[in-house]
Amino acid sequence: MSEKPTRPHGKVVRFDSLDDMPPAAPLSSAFKALTDDELERRAASDPDAGSIPAEFWNTAEPVEAETKEQITLRLDPDVLRHFRGTGKGYQSRINAVLKSYVKAKEKAG
Repeated sequence: MSEKPTRPHGKVVRFDSLDDMPPAAPLSSAFKALTDDELERRAASDPDAGSIPAEFWNTAEPVEAETKEQITLRLDPDVLRHFRGTGKGYQSRINAVLKSYVKAKEKAG
């Protein structure tokens, strides 16, 4: 089995609770040296840092992560060989292919 990364630009990480998350890495000395005014200026100029309206939290509801169900699945050897050849996380990729198929079928009606 090859040691290819499952995603070229990072990984998706999910936790069942905040208690399961590892502690954050310490801030760099350059970041620690920033003043509050500089941090606020940077946040205000960041196009991805929108403000969340206060009323959002009045109706927000936590969403539970959907757990996967373990099954036994029979696949053709060439299909299994292909996915295993993509490296660690191949079962998640099989799931993603099946999920996209289901969504396409639902969309088609």
